[in-house]
Amino acid sequence: MYTKVAIISAILAVAEARFGQEQTPVADITALSNFGNPGEAATLGGAVPGVLLAAADPCDKLTLADKIVSTLGTDAQVITAAQNLVAAEQNFNPFAVSIPSICGDASLPATEELRGIVPLVDPAVTGSDVENANSATSLQSPFAADGLSVADIMSAQGFSNFTVKGAAADASAGTGSNSDAASSTTAASSVTSATATATTKCAGKTTSTSTITTTATAATSSAASNDSTSGGDASAQAGAGAVTDAVTGTFAGFQASSLGLDFGTCTPTVKFEESLNGRKAGESTFQAQDPVVNKGQQEALNPNIIFNRICDQLVNVCGAADDAVSACKQAQADLGSGAKDASTADAWNEALGFAGTDINPDNAPQTGLVGHT
Repeated sequence: MYTKVAIISAILAVAEARFGQEQTPVADITALSNFGNPGEAATLGGAVPGVLLAAADPCDKLTLADKIVSTLGTDAQVITAAQNLVAAEQNFNPFAVSIPSICGDASLPATEELRGIVPLVDPAVTGSDVENANSATSLQSPFAADGLSVADIMSAQGFSNFTVKGAAADASAGTGSNSDAASSTTAASSVTSATATATTKCAGKTTSTSTITTTATAATSSAASNDSTSGGDASAQAGAGAVTDAVTGTFAGFQASSLGLDFGTCTPTVKFEESLNGRKAGESTFQAQDPVVNKGQQEALNPNIIFNRICDQLVNVCGAADDAVSACKQAQADLGSGAKDASTADAWNEALGFAGTDINPDNAPQTGLVGHT
Protein backbone atom coordinates (compact mmCIF):
# COMPACT_ATOMS: atom_id res chain seq x y z
CA MET A 1 0.00 0.00 0.00
CA TYR A 2 2.81 2.39 0.90
CA THR A 3 4.50 1.77 -2.46
CA LYS A 4 1.25 2.42 -4.34
CA VAL A 5 0.67 5.68 -2.48
CA ALA A 6 4.25 6.78 -3.16
CA ILE A 7 3.91 6.11 -6.87
CA ILE A 8 0.63 7.99 -7.10
CA SER A 9 2.11 10.91 -5.17
CA ALA A 10 5.09 11.03 -7.52
CA ILE A 11 2.85 11.04 -10.59
CA LEU A 12 0.71 13.82 -9.15
CA ALA A 13 3.81 15.84 -8.32
CA VAL A 14 5.10 15.56 -11.89
CA ALA A 15 1.71 16.48 -13.34
CA GLU A 16 1.40 19.47 -11.02
CA ALA A 17 4.88 20.63 -11.96
CA ARG A 18 4.01 20.75 -15.65
CA PHE A 19 0.57 22.34 -15.37
CA GLY A 20 0.04 25.98 -14.43
CA GLN A 21 2.42 27.26 -17.10
CA GLU A 22 -0.24 29.81 -18.08
CA GLN A 23 0.44 31.82 -14.92
CA THR A 24 4.15 32.41 -15.52
CA PRO A 25 4.03 35.60 -17.67
CA VAL A 26 1.09 37.22 -15.86
CA ALA A 27 3.09 39.11 -13.22
CA ASP A 28 5.40 40.75 -15.77
CA ILE A 29 2.44 42.09 -17.74
CA THR A 30 0.30 43.27 -14.83
CA ALA A 31 3.40 45.09 -13.54
CA LEU A 32 3.20 47.40 -16.57
CA SER A 33 0.59 49.58 -14.86
CA ASN A 34 2.64 52.74 -15.51
CA PHE A 35 2.09 52.30 -19.24
CA GLY A 36 -1.09 52.88 -21.22
CA ASN A 37 -4.39 53.83 -19.64
CA PRO A 38 -5.31 52.85 -16.08
CA GLY A 39 -6.37 49.21 -15.86
CA GLU A 40 -5.12 48.21 -19.32
CA ALA A 41 -2.08 46.31 -18.06
CA ALA A 42 -4.19 44.36 -15.59
CA THR A 43 -6.71 43.51 -18.31
CA LEU A 44 -3.97 42.31 -20.65
CA GLY A 45 -2.35 40.29 -17.88
CA GLY A 46 -5.69 38.71 -17.12
CA ALA A 47 -5.93 37.52 -20.72
CA VAL A 48 -2.68 35.57 -20.53
CA PRO A 49 -3.92 32.36 -18.88
CA GLY A 50 -6.56 31.87 -21.56
CA VAL A 51 -4.04 31.90 -24.42
CA LEU A 52 -1.64 29.50 -22.68
CA LEU A 53 -4.11 26.80 -21.76
CA ALA A 54 -3.55 23.45 -23.45
CA ALA A 55 -6.65 23.83 -25.64
CA ALA A 56 -5.83 27.39 -26.79
CA ASP A 57 -4.87 28.23 -30.37
CA PRO A 58 -1.09 28.88 -30.26
CA CYS A 59 -1.56 31.87 -32.57
CA ASP A 60 -3.71 33.62 -29.94
CA LYS A 61 -0.65 34.01 -27.72
CA LEU A 62 1.17 35.90 -30.47
CA THR A 63 -1.85 38.11 -31.16
CA LEU A 64 -2.01 39.01 -27.46
CA ALA A 65 1.72 39.82 -27.41
CA ASP A 66 1.16 42.22 -30.32
CA LYS A 67 -1.77 43.77 -28.46
CA ILE A 68 0.36 44.35 -25.37
CA VAL A 69 2.80 46.42 -27.42
CA SER A 70 0.13 48.28 -29.41
CA THR A 71 -1.75 49.11 -26.20
CA LEU A 72 1.05 49.88 -23.76
CA GLY A 73 3.75 51.19 -26.10
CA THR A 74 7.28 50.27 -27.05
CA ASP A 75 9.16 50.95 -23.82
CA ALA A 76 11.86 48.35 -23.20
CA GLN A 77 9.96 46.97 -20.19
CA VAL A 78 6.84 46.46 -22.29
CA ILE A 79 8.79 44.79 -25.10
CA THR A 80 10.53 42.45 -22.66
CA ALA A 81 7.22 41.37 -21.11
CA ALA A 82 5.71 40.75 -24.55
CA GLN A 83 8.79 38.81 -25.66
CA ASN A 84 8.55 36.61 -22.59
CA LEU A 85 4.94 35.85 -23.50
CA VAL A 86 5.98 34.83 -27.03
CA ALA A 87 8.60 32.52 -25.51
CA ALA A 88 6.28 31.14 -22.84
CA GLU A 89 5.48 27.44 -22.73
CA GLN A 90 1.88 26.62 -23.53
CA ASN A 91 0.21 24.20 -21.15
CA PHE A 92 0.64 20.63 -22.30
CA ASN A 93 -0.87 17.38 -21.12
CA PRO A 94 1.47 14.52 -22.12
CA PHE A 95 -1.20 12.04 -21.02
CA ALA A 96 -3.56 13.34 -23.73
CA VAL A 97 -1.24 14.33 -26.60
CA SER A 98 2.35 13.57 -27.49
CA ILE A 99 3.50 16.76 -29.21
CA PRO A 100 2.70 20.47 -28.75
CA SER A 101 0.88 22.77 -31.17
CA ILE A 102 2.77 25.70 -32.71
CA CYS A 103 1.49 28.70 -34.68
CA GLY A 104 2.02 28.48 -38.44
CA ASP A 105 0.83 32.00 -39.29
CA ALA A 106 3.84 33.80 -40.77
CA SER A 107 2.23 37.20 -40.13
CA LEU A 108 2.39 36.68 -36.35
CA PRO A 109 3.68 38.26 -34.28
CA ALA A 110 3.44 41.46 -36.32
CA THR A 111 5.61 43.51 -33.96
CA GLU A 112 9.18 43.46 -35.28
CA GLU A 113 10.71 43.28 -31.79
CA LEU A 114 8.78 40.08 -31.12
CA ARG A 115 9.73 38.19 -34.27
CA GLY A 116 12.36 35.45 -34.33
CA ILE A 117 11.54 34.29 -30.79
CA VAL A 118 10.56 30.65 -30.29
CA PRO A 119 8.74 29.13 -27.32
CA LEU A 120 9.64 26.66 -24.64
CA VAL A 121 8.07 23.21 -24.88
CA ASP A 122 7.29 20.59 -22.27
CA PRO A 123 10.34 18.53 -21.26
CA ALA A 124 8.31 15.38 -21.97
CA VAL A 125 8.48 16.10 -25.71
CA THR A 126 11.24 14.38 -27.68
CA GLY A 127 13.84 16.97 -28.66
CA SER A 128 12.72 19.46 -26.01
CA ASP A 129 16.32 20.03 -24.90
CA VAL A 130 17.14 21.43 -28.34
CA GLU A 131 14.03 23.60 -28.51
CA ASN A 132 14.30 24.95 -24.98
CA ALA A 133 17.92 25.93 -25.59
CA ASN A 134 16.83 27.63 -28.82
CA SER A 135 14.11 29.50 -26.93
CA ALA A 136 16.60 30.91 -24.44
CA THR A 137 18.92 31.89 -27.29
CA SER A 138 16.13 33.59 -29.23
CA LEU A 139 15.30 35.92 -26.35
CA GLN A 140 18.87 37.21 -26.45
CA SER A 141 19.40 37.05 -30.21
CA PRO A 142 16.23 36.43 -32.26
CA PHE A 143 16.49 34.06 -35.20
CA ALA A 144 15.94 35.17 -38.80
CA ALA A 145 12.18 35.46 -39.27
CA ASP A 146 11.53 37.14 -42.63
CA GLY A 147 8.52 35.44 -44.19
CA LEU A 148 8.59 32.67 -41.58
CA SER A 149 6.09 31.57 -38.98
CA VAL A 150 7.16 30.55 -35.48
CA ALA A 151 6.71 26.94 -36.62
CA ASP A 152 8.98 27.54 -39.62
CA ILE A 153 11.66 29.11 -37.43
CA MET A 154 11.58 26.21 -34.99
CA SER A 155 11.96 23.72 -37.83
CA ALA A 156 14.84 25.71 -39.31
CA GLN A 157 16.61 25.58 -35.95
CA GLY A 158 16.37 21.80 -35.70
CA PHE A 159 13.10 21.08 -33.88
CA SER A 160 9.94 20.02 -35.70
CA ASN A 161 8.29 17.60 -33.29
CA PHE A 162 5.01 19.51 -33.19
CA THR A 163 1.68 20.03 -34.91
CA VAL A 164 1.18 23.26 -36.87
CA LYS A 165 -1.99 25.23 -36.22
CA GLY A 166 -2.91 28.44 -37.97
CA ALA A 167 -1.64 29.64 -41.32
CA ALA A 168 -1.75 33.07 -42.88
CA ALA A 169 -4.19 33.50 -45.74
CA ASP A 170 -1.24 34.79 -47.76
CA ALA A 171 1.55 32.33 -47.05
CA SER A 172 4.15 34.84 -48.23
CA ALA A 173 3.27 36.60 -44.97
CA GLY A 174 1.67 39.86 -44.16
CA THR A 175 0.52 41.28 -47.47
CA GLY A 176 -2.95 41.87 -46.08
CA SER A 177 -4.63 40.46 -49.16
CA ASN A 178 -7.78 38.39 -49.09
CA SER A 179 -7.37 34.80 -50.12
CA ASP A 180 -8.95 31.42 -49.95
CA ALA A 181 -7.58 29.23 -47.19
CA ALA A 182 -8.20 25.61 -46.53
CA SER A 183 -8.19 23.83 -43.23
CA SER A 184 -7.76 20.14 -43.05
CA THR A 185 -8.62 17.72 -40.32
CA THR A 186 -7.06 14.33 -40.76
CA ALA A 187 -8.54 11.41 -38.88
CA ALA A 188 -5.81 8.83 -38.60
CA SER A 189 -3.80 6.86 -36.08
CA SER A 190 -0.09 7.36 -35.65
CA VAL A 191 2.58 5.56 -33.69
CA THR A 192 2.31 8.25 -31.05
CA SER A 193 -1.36 7.32 -30.55
CA ALA A 194 -2.17 11.00 -30.63
CA THR A 195 -4.67 12.63 -32.90
CA ALA A 196 -3.27 15.86 -34.28
CA THR A 197 -5.48 18.49 -35.82
CA ALA A 198 -4.15 20.99 -38.28
CA THR A 199 -6.49 23.92 -38.52
CA THR A 200 -6.07 26.94 -40.72
CA LYS A 201 -6.92 30.09 -38.86
CA CYS A 202 -6.32 33.38 -40.59
CA ALA A 203 -6.29 35.98 -37.87
CA GLY A 204 -7.09 39.49 -38.94
CA LYS A 205 -7.67 38.53 -42.57
CA THR A 206 -10.80 38.12 -44.66
CA THR A 207 -10.90 34.54 -45.76
CA SER A 208 -13.07 32.00 -47.42
CA THR A 209 -12.47 28.77 -45.59
CA SER A 210 -13.29 25.26 -46.64
CA THR A 211 -12.85 22.18 -44.51
CA ILE A 212 -11.69 18.88 -45.89
CA THR A 213 -11.78 15.71 -43.84
CA THR A 214 -9.46 12.99 -45.04
CA THR A 215 -9.95 9.49 -43.73
CA ALA A 216 -7.14 7.21 -42.73
CA THR A 217 -7.56 5.12 -45.85
CA ALA A 218 -7.11 8.13 -48.11
CA ALA A 219 -4.31 10.10 -46.52
CA THR A 220 -2.40 7.92 -44.13
CA SER A 221 -0.30 4.85 -44.30
CA SER A 222 -2.16 1.63 -44.78
CA ALA A 223 0.15 0.36 -42.09
CA ALA A 224 -1.18 2.86 -39.56
CA SER A 225 -3.92 0.46 -38.58
CA ASN A 226 -1.58 -2.51 -38.56
CA ASP A 227 -1.70 -4.19 -35.15
CA SER A 228 1.82 -4.65 -33.85
CA THR A 229 0.75 -7.99 -32.43
CA SER A 230 -0.27 -9.38 -35.79
CA GLY A 231 3.16 -10.80 -36.46
CA GLY A 232 2.91 -9.92 -40.15
CA ASP A 233 5.64 -8.46 -42.31
CA ALA A 234 5.24 -4.68 -41.94
CA SER A 235 7.11 -4.01 -45.16
CA ALA A 236 4.47 -5.91 -47.13
CA GLN A 237 1.82 -3.48 -45.87
CA ALA A 238 3.99 -0.38 -45.72
CA GLY A 239 3.07 2.93 -47.18
CA ALA A 240 0.23 5.25 -47.99
CA GLY A 241 -1.95 4.49 -50.96
CA ALA A 242 -2.26 6.84 -53.90
CA VAL A 243 -4.02 10.12 -53.12
CA THR A 244 -5.46 12.70 -55.49
CA ASP A 245 -6.95 15.74 -53.78
CA ALA A 246 -7.40 19.24 -55.20
CA VAL A 247 -6.48 20.82 -51.87
CA THR A 248 -4.03 18.54 -50.08
CA GLY A 249 -2.32 17.39 -53.27
CA THR A 250 -1.41 14.29 -55.22
CA PHE A 251 0.68 11.38 -53.94
CA ALA A 252 1.57 8.44 -56.15
CA GLY A 253 1.57 6.01 -53.24
CA PHE A 254 4.25 4.23 -51.24
CA GLN A 255 7.50 3.47 -53.04
CA ALA A 256 10.54 1.54 -51.87
CA SER A 257 14.01 3.03 -52.12
CA SER A 258 16.17 1.74 -54.96
CA LEU A 259 19.10 1.84 -52.53
CA GLY A 260 17.51 -0.75 -50.26
CA LEU A 261 16.97 1.74 -47.44
CA ASP A 262 14.04 0.93 -45.17
CA PHE A 263 12.07 4.14 -44.62
CA GLY A 264 9.37 2.29 -42.72
CA THR A 265 5.85 3.19 -43.75
CA CYS A 266 6.81 6.44 -45.48
CA THR A 267 8.24 7.65 -48.77
CA PRO A 268 10.70 10.51 -48.04
CA THR A 269 10.44 12.30 -51.40
CA VAL A 270 10.02 16.05 -51.85
CA LYS A 271 8.22 18.17 -54.38
CA PHE A 272 8.97 21.69 -55.59
CA GLU A 273 5.86 23.53 -56.73
CA GLU A 274 4.64 27.00 -57.57
CA SER A 275 2.06 28.99 -55.58
CA LEU A 276 1.33 26.41 -52.88
CA ASN A 277 -0.99 27.54 -50.10
CA GLY A 278 -1.74 30.94 -51.64
CA ARG A 279 1.82 31.99 -52.36
CA LYS A 280 2.29 34.53 -55.11
CA ALA A 281 2.64 33.59 -58.76
CA GLY A 282 6.16 32.51 -59.67
CA GLU A 283 7.13 31.60 -56.08
CA SER A 284 7.97 27.91 -55.74
CA THR A 285 8.50 26.11 -52.46
CA PHE A 286 9.57 22.73 -51.11
CA GLN A 287 7.18 20.25 -49.49
CA ALA A 288 7.22 16.57 -48.56
CA GLN A 289 5.14 14.40 -50.89
CA ASP A 290 3.95 11.69 -48.51
CA PRO A 291 0.77 12.89 -46.72
CA VAL A 292 1.88 11.21 -43.50
CA VAL A 293 5.14 13.16 -43.58
CA ASN A 294 3.72 16.55 -44.61
CA LYS A 295 0.77 16.46 -42.20
CA GLY A 296 0.53 19.89 -40.57
CA GLN A 297 3.80 21.13 -42.11
CA GLN A 298 3.74 24.36 -44.11
CA GLU A 299 5.63 24.46 -47.39
CA ALA A 300 8.96 26.32 -47.24
CA LEU A 301 11.26 28.39 -49.41
CA ASN A 302 14.17 26.95 -47.42
CA PRO A 303 14.66 23.27 -48.35
CA ASN A 304 16.33 22.53 -45.02
CA ILE A 305 13.03 23.08 -43.19
CA ILE A 306 11.36 20.33 -45.20
CA PHE A 307 14.37 18.03 -45.10
CA ASN A 308 14.47 18.37 -41.32
CA ARG A 309 10.76 17.59 -41.11
CA ILE A 310 11.16 14.45 -43.22
CA CYS A 311 14.03 13.13 -41.09
CA ASP A 312 12.06 13.82 -37.89
CA GLN A 313 8.96 12.06 -39.19
CA LEU A 314 11.00 9.02 -40.20
CA VAL A 315 11.83 8.62 -36.51
CA ASN A 316 8.59 9.81 -34.90
CA VAL A 317 5.95 8.35 -37.20
CA CYS A 318 7.32 6.16 -39.97
CA GLY A 319 9.37 3.61 -38.07
CA ALA A 320 12.34 3.90 -40.42
CA ALA A 321 15.48 1.82 -39.89
CA ASP A 322 18.52 3.49 -38.37
CA ASP A 323 20.53 3.40 -41.59
CA ALA A 324 17.66 5.07 -43.48
CA VAL A 325 17.45 7.82 -40.86
CA SER A 326 21.21 8.29 -41.10
CA ALA A 327 20.96 8.56 -44.88
CA CYS A 328 18.25 11.18 -44.50
CA LYS A 329 20.33 13.24 -42.10
CA GLN A 330 23.36 12.98 -44.36
CA ALA A 331 21.30 14.17 -47.33
CA GLN A 332 20.04 17.05 -45.18
CA ALA A 333 23.60 18.00 -44.27
CA ASP A 334 24.66 17.84 -47.92
CA LEU A 335 21.66 19.58 -49.49
CA GLY A 336 19.99 21.65 -46.75
CA SER A 337 21.79 24.80 -47.82
CA GLY A 338 21.46 24.00 -51.52
CA ALA A 339 19.92 26.14 -54.22
CA LYS A 340 16.28 26.99 -53.66
CA ASP A 341 15.23 25.44 -56.93
CA ALA A 342 14.19 22.19 -58.58
CA SER A 343 17.74 20.86 -58.74
CA THR A 344 17.87 20.52 -54.96
CA ALA A 345 14.58 18.61 -54.89
CA ASP A 346 15.85 16.25 -57.59
CA ALA A 347 19.16 15.78 -55.77
CA TRP A 348 17.37 14.95 -52.51
CA ASN A 349 15.15 12.33 -54.11
CA GLU A 350 18.10 10.75 -55.90
CA ALA A 351 20.23 10.67 -52.73
CA LEU A 352 17.60 8.58 -50.94
CA GLY A 353 16.94 6.18 -53.81
CA PHE A 354 14.07 7.86 -55.63
CA ALA A 355 15.77 9.24 -58.75
CA GLY A 356 13.40 10.53 -61.39
CA THR A 357 10.55 11.25 -58.98
CA ASP A 358 8.06 13.80 -60.35
CA ILE A 359 8.68 16.92 -58.25
CA ASN A 360 5.47 18.59 -59.45
CA PRO A 361 2.91 15.80 -59.00
CA ASP A 362 0.13 18.36 -58.48
CA ASN A 363 0.75 20.05 -61.83
CA ALA A 364 1.04 23.32 -59.90
CA PRO A 365 0.10 26.08 -59.88
CA GLN A 366 -3.50 25.14 -59.18
CA THR A 367 -6.17 27.35 -57.61
CA GLY A 368 -6.89 26.31 -54.02
CA LEU A 369 -3.94 23.92 -53.78
CA VAL A 370 -2.51 23.86 -50.26
CA GLY A 371 -0.21 20.91 -50.88
CA HIS A 372 -0.23 19.18 -47.49
CA THR A 373 -2.63 17.33 -45.21
